[in-house]
Amino acid sequence: MPDVTFSPIGYLATPFRDRFGIPRQPRLAPHARGQLRLLRPYDRAEAVRGLEAFSHVWLSFVFHRTTGEWSPTVRPPRLGGNERVGVFASRSPFRPNSLGLSLVELLAVDTCGGVLLTFGGVDLLDGTPVLDIKPYLPFVESEPAARAGFVAGPPPQLSVDFSSSAGLQLSRHECRWPGLEALIREVLGQDPRPAYANDPLRRYGFRLHDLEIKWRCVGARAIVDEIATAAAD
Repeated sequence: MPDVTFSPIGYLATPFRDRFGIPRQPRLAPHARGQLRLLRPYDRAEAVRGLEAFSHVWLSFVFHRTTGEWSPTVRPPRLGGNERVGVFASRSPFRPNSLGLSLVELLAVDTCGGVLLTFGGVDLLDGTPVLDIKPYLPFVESEPAARAGFVAGPPPQLSVDFSSSAGLQLSRHECRWPGLEALIREVLGQDPRPAYANDPLRRYGFRLHDLEIKWRCVGARAIVDEIATAAAD
């Protein structure tokens, strides 16, 4: 059979400029918003007619910044990064085909001058190529009795505090990025550190929008030390 090729219908704009800090699953950070402007010839109002009636949609996408070859086994963070499972028993981005599926909340459908879709609870990198959109149907796609394997539930939450200087910086930047505090709390609450990280003196950094967030972890607390404009790429 010939190889299968796909063309993106658009590229998702999100606050996440680095892979570090992205929630490991969709909808864990409800304030993480993304926008998708459809490319031609998909940017026609009739292509999304009726979509506004659905509260959630599936996004089929490409892990466009995943490097390295696929492996038959991977180390899921939920197992501490030490135990291996089969790649098809995981959601690892290192797959035979770099395809992903994400369930997001549909917040707005704008068809003035093309098609612009706004989503909530995104877990995707800025610039992610989107291949398809499908409405979520809860009566067939929600199964309360389903087994979740080694993923027994949501991960433990960190409490999140801001240093006095970071609090002042936050107040300045929130006028440009409304909901920034809530988003930082949601992202750090999930503890984005590698599973093996346990150095209480280490400072971590990740990018949101055009900002660099510097933080450290003390016990079950994430402490934000600095919120500064990130250096240009």
